[in-house]
Amino acid sequence: MTLSGLRGSLRIRLLVGTVFWIAASVLVAGWGLSSLFRQHVANQFHAELRTHLDQLTAQLTLDAQGRPQLALPLSDPRLSRPFSGYYWQVDLMDGGADNQASAAGQLRSRSLWDHVLAVPADAPADGETHQHRVTGPQGKMLGMVERTVRLDDLARGKPQTWRLIAAADESLMEEPVARLSGTLWLALGVLAAGLVVAALVQVLVGLAPLRSLRSALAKVHNGETQRLAGDFPGEIMPLINEFNTVLAHNAEVVERARTHAGNLAHALKTPLSVLANAADAATATPGKEAQASELARLVAEQVGIARKQVDYHLARAQAAATSRVPGAKTALQPVLDGLVRVVHRVHAERQLAITVAAFPPSLNFRGEAQDLQEMLGNLLDNACKWATQRVELSVRTKAAALTIMIDDDGPGLAAEQRHAVIGRGVRADEQVPGSGLGLSIVDDLARLYGGQLELSESPLGGLRAALTLPGSQ
Repeated sequence: MTLSGLRGSLRIRLLVGTVFWIAASVLVAGWGLSSLFRQHVANQFHAELRTHLDQLTAQLTLDAQGRPQLALPLSDPRLSRPFSGYYWQVDLMDGGADNQASAAGQLRSRSLWDHVLAVPADAPADGETHQHRVTGPQGKMLGMVERTVRLDDLARGKPQTWRLIAAADESLMEEPVARLSGTLWLALGVLAAGLVVAALVQVLVGLAPLRSLRSALAKVHNGETQRLAGDFPGEIMPLINEFNTVLAHNAEVVERARTHAGNLAHALKTPLSVLANAADAATATPGKEAQASELARLVAEQVGIARKQVDYHLARAQAAATSRVPGAKTALQPVLDGLVRVVHRVHAERQLAITVAAFPPSLNFRGEAQDLQEMLGNLLDNACKWATQRVELSVRTKAAALTIMIDDDGPGLAAEQRHAVIGRGVRADEQVPGSGLGLSIVDDLARLYGGQLELSESPLGGLRAALTLPGSQ
């Protein structure tokens, strides 16, 4: 998961943050609980050893020869079972350095059998208890506590210092901790998995309205509706209402702009028509001076140029406004059928064969019908002007785009001419009627909708015009 992907998805950000804190909480809880239990078991372990040491201290006596003995055996039967893991030992501390080895283990539990505990050199004060770790029978590590006591030795006539030791195998402390830790981590793992599933469900349910909002936006984008509709939570309804208000205002502004553009075009066309008619009349009237005739010709030429400019910019203004209106959608088949009927009548004297290949009737153009008619009408009219006998239309779809191909069997265009004829006012042949704006207008309209116009060689031998536009089914 990249940083950009993490920033780009609210769902992933919520899940990653939640999973991180769940994992951190479970780890801290597991470590804390395991440490507390380990500490508790260790305290219990050493408390039991101190109990054995207290019993050993209470029962230790010296016989008539000054040898240590127990008045009563200790209560824990494990101290009598060989290598049971629980041990005690009594060492003589006044034996001197040379006799220290022989002084160790003067009295010991049956559980030690023939093993003598080697205890680090230590001199705890009377009544004080020390803890150590020593190696016990079979090489196992023991935890031990020790205490020194002084007993009167009647045989020697002076008191003797004795070290009392109680020890136990540390595995008796580690095994319960290990068992509990395994069970604890398993339980915490199950808890963490449950929390992750709960977080996933919460995120999916909590963000479900956003998925509905995305679907509603897709419907607006695909032209199925012109406003957001649906049942949304109260937290995002203000956003939905504001968005619908913006959509309605945008449509109103666009419609007003289109109306103004149309009004301006008509306002310009009327005086231009008057000027053109006056120029034609002046040119046709006999007896006029050459200067007036030349002026009339110049006026007629400039009026024609102005008309071309008005037509061109009016088409661009209408397309620019329409292409920004969300929700616009036009069925393709009725427009194509209507245009084919029109060009059949316009070019009836040429008896052209105009055919349309079958395509799904549910195909739609995501835009206004008049813009689709403008583009296809120009391309069809151009193909009919140049065709010898045949004009063929076909439609191809790919993803969210549709491509309308118009082929003719005319003379076609050289590769270097195909780009030039799309330029504004450029005509392939001055002898064929037209303003030279048709292909330029089509190209501009297509680009405003995010599409394109491509010219290439047709399988029929003439020119193929491929118009790619946004579409839907």
